[in-house]
Amino acid sequence: MRYVFAPTPVASVPVLGSADGFPVHRIYCVGRNYEEHAKEMGFTGREPPFFFMKPADAVLVVAAGETGSMPYPSLTKNLHH
Repeated sequence: MRYVFAPTPVASVPVLGSADGFPVHRIYCVGRNYEEHAKEMGFTGREPPFFFMKPADAVLVVAAGETGSMPYPSLTKNLHH
């Protein structure tokens, strides 16, 4: 099949002690999960954390031993990764 845009590669994480990788399907995230982070976000630190998901293609696939490069808009002032 031909695509207008090339599909993104399957994101995976290495399996310790193996040459295999484990495919990433979903990324579960927790925000405001510690007091310092909550205060950075303008909260008191006593509020409960919140949960959200990111798509698997949000993973930056980097080969072992290499340093990844994550492009982002040049006017970005506060990037959380």
